[in-house]
Amino acid sequence: MLFTFALAFCALAIQALSQSILDATSPWPPGPGQDLVPQEPDAELAQILSQIDPNRIQAIIEKLVSFGTRHTLSNQTDPVRGIGAARDWIASEMRTYAAASNGRMVVTVPSYVQQPVSGLVPKATVISNIVATINGSVEPNRVYVVSGHYDSRVTNILNFMDDAPGADDDGSGVAVSMELARVMATHQPAATIMFAVVAGEEQDLFGSNFMATTLKQQGADVQGMLDNDIVGSSTADDGTIDTTDIRMFVSGLPPSNTAQQNLNLAAIGGENDSPAHQLGRFIAEVSQNSATQMNVRTIFRPDRFLRGGDHESFLDQGFPAVRFTEPHENFAHQHQDVRVSNGVQFGDLIEFVDFNFTASVAKVNGAALWSLAQAPGTPKGLVIDTSTLTNNSTLRWTEDPNAAGYEVVWRETDQPQWQKVISVGKVSSVTVQLSKDNVQMGVRAVGSNGFKSPAAFPMPN
Repeated sequence: MLFTFALAFCALAIQALSQSILDATSPWPPGPGQDLVPQEPDAELAQILSQIDPNRIQAIIEKLVSFGTRHTLSNQTDPVRGIGAARDWIASEMRTYAAASNGRMVVTVPSYVQQPVSGLVPKATVISNIVATINGSVEPNRVYVVSGHYDSRVTNILNFMDDAPGADDDGSGVAVSMELARVMATHQPAATIMFAVVAGEEQDLFGSNFMATTLKQQGADVQGMLDNDIVGSSTADDGTIDTTDIRMFVSGLPPSNTAQQNLNLAAIGGENDSPAHQLGRFIAEVSQNSATQMNVRTIFRPDRFLRGGDHESFLDQGFPAVRFTEPHENFAHQHQDVRVSNGVQFGDLIEFVDFNFTASVAKVNGAALWSLAQAPGTPKGLVIDTSTLTNNSTLRWTEDPNAAGYEVVWRETDQPQWQKVISVGKVSSVTVQLSKDNVQMGVRAVGSNGFKSPAAFPMPN
């Protein structure tokens, strides 16, 4: 009898302990709202993504490789070899996409003369970008950019004579930008989308810096930039194959911030809530689904160690930007002379590119771009009231006439993604029964079409 009682007591104790553990792992604090359900592609976006063609991506990369080298310092007038021939072909191809757009898409080749830079550019050199732009039908000044760089290099950054195939770095990123331009040319986004192919990345991000500073000077409201650089291989240096993951590097504190602005963010625990973080969260939400069949692996740092990319030019101007890069790089295929050494093939050759994988990366980008451009813009002027001690939270923002309503999103402070959502209607302020001391909050706009913007993060008023 005592034995039976002891067993029953132990069972109750284990049940109580299990419940305690369950409670400890449940979302805390309890609060208002529903679980956030990721946005799914609508019929138009699903059609756009279905048209992305691995064969066309292959043809683009093969053509880029055929120019021998696309080094920034290579020949700009030879019709078959060098960066000039590549520039002219990309522009011509983009114009064929624009021809099917009924005037929606315009292709330009903005250029400038880069003066000599010691160790990088020994003589004055023309830097040319190619940009296909679809102006937004509702908010043409709200801009989203997708980009890859078409220049290439070998081991010596000043060697512009030898072949530099640049199939993965960054023919793959160029193919993403160009294929998205093709499939979106016949559609009309609410905000402006720019499909960019930039030069001078390998030297010092020259082309992207020119583009970002120009947009800043023009007063463009760039709310998102997606950089695709080395997105073409699914095979690691150890032979491991990963066809369903893409890394997304998301910068933290904006480099354009002042020291005081960074201190203000740190004071409220906002280090992981920069505009780039909100863009990254949005992309992770809308781009992981049955239409893309991809996992977006968010990494909260600007880039890999010892590396950089064109997204940094946009971050420097205060624009939210992220970088996509394949999951497992093989450094024998980047920035290397084409050669065989000890039985190992070096060089950025097309045989190492997985065109189906690159097409999947293009779908990730396409899902994000279209969802961004069709939604209202990220709310502006968002503040949280800290004038009095209270366990409620009051948020205020500038109402957008293009928004049909708003949602408050919130998450536990140690969670990377928004967890809960509260629909608050078409208002410019709201008080929610949730303590701002315990969670992170944001506000996102909702369009009449159901598309939702990235969240804005509030600063104290």
